[in-house]
Amino acid sequence: MLSVFRNFLAELTGGEADRGFGEDDHRLAAAALLHHVIAVDGEVAEPERLRLHELLKNRYGLDEDATEDLIRAAEKADEEAVDFYRFTSLLKTRLDEVDREQIIAMMWDLVYADGRLTEFEDNVIWRVADLLGVSGRARLRLKKIVQSGGNVVPDIAPQEG
Repeated sequence: MLSVFRNFLAELTGGEADRGFGEDDHRLAAAALLHHVIAVDGEVAEPERLRLHELLKNRYGLDEDATEDLIRAAEKADEEAVDFYRFTSLLKTRLDEVDREQIIAMMWDLVYADGRLTEFEDNVIWRVADLLGVSGRARLRLKKIVQSGGNVVPDIAPQEG
């Protein structure tokens, strides 16, 4: 109820209800990429949406309202983006290699949430991994781990590098 009121006030005042998930926040950049990979096939299935919420909440230690705020901000950022560079350049400078690989692992986790992988999703992950400096070998290793049901996404917040 409080979040509905807060969002209402933010709309009235023209403010953002994204709890400070600004353009330079690596969590927003990651969430926008994660949202893009589940939306690229033209449909965000409910299992994908639920899994996105769970991954962001656990990865960044957010409460329910903050997680929903981050997802809304990510959807908006993804819609406004013309390419991935805005997000990947921020992540590449702020996160170390292990944390960038975790972004790719979360992407694989999400695309398999609805039980199928499309060529569009596969292509997005390949391009994002390349821009993040994640090797093809690491990308495929993470894919195989996720396909086999392994958990490659730890429930800890990444350290900024």
